[in-house]
Amino acid sequence: MRAVGVFPARREVRIVEHPQPSLSREGEVKLRMLEVGVCGTDRALCAFEFGATPAGSDYFVLGHEALAEVMDTGELVVCGVRQPCEDAECDACRSGRQDFCVTGRYTERGILGAHGFMTEFVVADARSLYRVPRELRDVAVLIEPLTIAEKAFLQFQAIDSRTPWRKERRRAAVLGAGPVGLLGAMLFRAAGFEVWVCSREPRSIVAEAIGAEYVHSLAGVGQIDVVYEAMGAPQAAFDALQYLGANGVFVFTGVPLASEPLSLDLHSLMRRLIMRNQAIVGTVNAGADAFERAVADLAQFHARWPRALASMITGRYPLERFREALRDPGIKNVIKLR
Repeated sequence: MRAVGVFPARREVRIVEHPQPSLSREGEVKLRMLEVGVCGTDRALCAFEFGATPAGSDYFVLGHEALAEVMDTGELVVCGVRQPCEDAECDACRSGRQDFCVTGRYTERGILGAHGFMTEFVVADARSLYRVPRELRDVAVLIEPLTIAEKAFLQFQAIDSRTPWRKERRRAAVLGAGPVGLLGAMLFRAAGFEVWVCSREPRSIVAEAIGAEYVHSLAGVGQIDVVYEAMGAPQAAFDALQYLGANGVFVFTGVPLASEPLSLDLHSLMRRLIMRNQAIVGTVNAGADAFERAVADLAQFHARWPRALASMITGRYPLERFREALRDPGIKNVIKLR
């Protein structure tokens, strides 16, 4: 069967003939892949900035934002990405929370040591699958990127609970207008926050359609309760810390490249964090709770902002045109396998 294969050693990306998988252990399910989203991680993988092949293979199949159909039942599902490490001492992985793995020896489908989903058929552990209502079929490929925002929101809520008084007016700033940023903006808006989406990209339409304000700078916005970073640009992110209010929470989700320069006034940063009771947290990947919330929240977004949500998918491409999907501008490009 056809797949998009990344060959790190050869620095080559091409369509390959990939063996069709079969069930080999209890609890596995065979899936027919329907759609796979393309994101900045995929572009970085295809630029050979990181990524690792499975043992015994000289390539890995690309793709981690997947919508699939269970072959035996016809159910629509989205797939978890990270698989647990095998260390018996890793309490996170042994608890089913490999998104908090402490060893770093996990695998990630389509990214690190495991084949991804940009192919025709896949076998997956049923425990890593999440059912999707049929009415979300056209936007369900957005669920995996939404899980990043969901986990970030859960982390924010956990930290925010340290201030037990009632908060009538909540204000959030979202850094970045890619899918993870805009879906995060929807999440905060649905939770009743006033939201500012800060980006230099000309993508104000979605933000404005959900009742958020689109800005190029947070200067003048006023006290912000939570800054949700989804851009992977470290200098711009740390520069925005100055706009975080007292008792505020700053959540990092964008992973920067090691080569990107960064200048920090650490004295001012530490003083502000301490004197204003601020918290900074980083989060990556997502657990079952975030996936389940993402399915439910996407249904809410679909009912409340159907046009804005649908407009985030800016292109659908057949597998043989995967290079165009990686290259073309847009909010979310998708490889359509069925």
